Amino acid sequence: MPDHPLAYFITYTTAGTWLHGKAEGSVDPQHNDVGTPFIPGEVELEEGKRAKLKQPSYKLDAPRRRVVLKTIQEVCRHRGWELHACHVRSTHVHAVVAAHAAPEKVMNDFKAYASRRLTEAGFDTRDRNRWTRHGSTKYIWDEAYLQNAVRYVLEEQGEPMERYPSEPDLRGESLPYGRGSE
Repeated sequence: MPDHPLAYFITYTTAGTWLHGKAEGSVDPQHNDVGTPFIPGEVELEEGKRAKLKQPSYKLDAPRRRVVLKTIQEVCRHRGWELHACHVRSTHVHAVVAAHAAPEKVMNDFKAYASRRLTEAGFDTRDRNRWTRHGSTKYIWDEAYLQNAVRYVLEEQGEPMERYPSEPDLRGESLPYGRGSE
């Protein structure tokens, strides 16, 4: 096994959109491994969590998604990180990125810079809560997992929204995902 992971598979949600109790299930540190069941849906739990929100849930429309994707690419270029794949959805973000930094730092930089750019673009005020407190940070140790994660992010999220690279090779041929280009 290598000394450090090849990349990280990072997922985080927008504030108030994926609460514990959600019918589709949710994750926590004990329910976050591939193949393990989610926390089951429970209407009362979700309603209780929703009632505690200080702001309405946050969804990313197309212009906001474009800002977030462009910002993630900008952060990767600035930090020297390799963005293999990214898909910005209305309620969550998936990114596969190689970085010589902890995955939590990568995720926090993505969130912080995207929030700043959204404010600068006039979409929201600085005090708007846009992101959940943490997210999922999975280590990718081998090439097969890396390719599967890239494929999942780009091709298995339903209707494509804002993606990098924008046109994955759907025939299964290997593409140089994120290798130095936009």
